[in-house]
Amino acid sequence: MVLARHEMGEVLRDVRLRRGDTLRQVAGRASVALGYLSEIERGQKEASSEILASVAEALDTPLSQIYHEVGDRIAGHERAAMRERRFAGVIPDTVPDELVASVGPVDAVSG
Repeated sequence: MVLARHEMGEVLRDVRLRRGDTLRQVAGRASVALGYLSEIERGQKEASSEILASVAEALDTPLSQIYHEVGDRIAGHERAAMRERRFAGVIPDTVPDELVASVGPVDAVSG
């Protein structure tokens, strides 16, 4: 199951790293405790909208862009899960014996 807080944390970390900021710098600008911001980035804490707005401002990034990236990540996970469910059991793990028998022996290719 995909948790929004995990994706939010990854997006915030990605934005911070792309900007070249340290966790300490962003926490200071956002007036958020360093440990708390670290927990948010690791997906251990769910940040309030006020904290997210403050961190987005500290990252000089529109909050809407952060939410958009989170949404894209969640949508990607959902698409992958849907594909997995759709194709579950469709592709066999082994080649059926009757197919092997119909092909007959295959000579090894020499190199």
